[in-house]
Amino acid sequence: MPSNDRTVASPEVTISARWLPIAMLWLVFFFNYSDRQAIYAVFPLIKQQFHLSDVQLGILGSCFMWMYALFGPFAGWVSDRVSRRNLILGSLIFWSVMTGATAIASSFGELVLCRALGGLGEAFYFPAAMSMISDLHGPRTRSRAMSLHQSAVYIGSIAGGSISGFVGEHYGWQASFILFGSGGAVLGLVLLFFLREPVRGMSEEKTSLPQISPRKTTADTLRTLLQNRMVLFLIAIFVGANFVAVVFLTWLPTFLHDKFHMSLSLAGLNGTVYLQFASLLGVLTGGYLADRLSSRRPGGRLLTQSIGLLAATPFLFLTGWTIAVPVLIVAMIGFGYFKGWYEANIVAGLYDFVPVEDRGAATGILNSIGWLGGSTAPIVIALASARFGMGPSISATAAVYLCIGGLLLVVATRVTRRPLRTTAAELDPNIP
Repeated sequence: MPSNDRTVASPEVTISARWLPIAMLWLVFFFNYSDRQAIYAVFPLIKQQFHLSDVQLGILGSCFMWMYALFGPFAGWVSDRVSRRNLILGSLIFWSVMTGATAIASSFGELVLCRALGGLGEAFYFPAAMSMISDLHGPRTRSRAMSLHQSAVYIGSIAGGSISGFVGEHYGWQASFILFGSGGAVLGLVLLFFLREPVRGMSEEKTSLPQISPRKTTADTLRTLLQNRMVLFLIAIFVGANFVAVVFLTWLPTFLHDKFHMSLSLAGLNGTVYLQFASLLGVLTGGYLADRLSSRRPGGRLLTQSIGLLAATPFLFLTGWTIAVPVLIVAMIGFGYFKGWYEANIVAGLYDFVPVEDRGAATGILNSIGWLGGSTAPIVIALASARFGMGPSISATAAVYLCIGGLLLVVATRVTRRPLRTTAAELDPNIP
């Protein structure tokens, strides 16, 4: 690789060399989610200024995900073939510029354009980052590394919702987009000097087994992934889980503002802090538990995910149904905590069944189809709430969790052979 990629030349890396990049990627992922979440807390202000309907607001939320999903497979394909470090930092700077540009939009069409281009930029981050983390951490620590990285989703969502609501209420909705956009661009420039590109497959190179096959064509990669029933199954589960997640990302602040008569800043804070902090704890717990279970039994990561989904179901129902704020807080905390068990292992569970050379493409396809399904959520809930109300519509999504949690539990208990295990530590139990 070119020298400016700052490649790690040896698979024998220190603890700091394996964990410091996770911290850097955490910061990037923080802006990834704070940028996309910022708009939802100021939906009422945007609706008032541009005289939009709820369906138009839903389109504004969905257009980001449509573009994100459209370019997901291509982004995954690219991340398997170019420097992931350059791809990550380039996408960070691009989407940050688009976030800042949202502040100068003067029409609904310009808002949609800026959001869509932001989705285009963010599409290239996740496959590259997940592939990079998988090279820094083998199966014994992969769930923990990815769950730590995943925790940025919740902190970023809290910051995006609460800061945007507060800033929007006091300084106008445009100010938060300038704040987050400029912050992300500066971070991208700083990390140009620090983030390095790890050797592909380095966490698997201690074994004598072949790790990376000769370069496959795009058709070969797609054929390998689409003929893998576990990959298809896990993508289908992710579609359902992501649909529910997008409902909360998009509509929870507005739901609290309308039903419980909270101010914009209070709705933005309460709509993120309880749910996301609980998810932060859940994702760290779920990552640790999955690593332990997967070392003891086949399907351990899938089992952790299924338990999380099923345990979250009653809390999910209660969130939309209750009329008491204390009960609402308990419901959001319970839902967020157990949701984290699933989300900690979305990609780590997938990588148990995907070879090294196809990980970027697999993540891109997973992300694309998952967010394509999730992108319908803002509009579906807007239409449903017009007839049944926002609360009952949110509660109804509990049925999705119940179905996919049950299916995942059945599959997890039927996995009879250990998924891909390619490091020496995984092949030899005497290696610590």
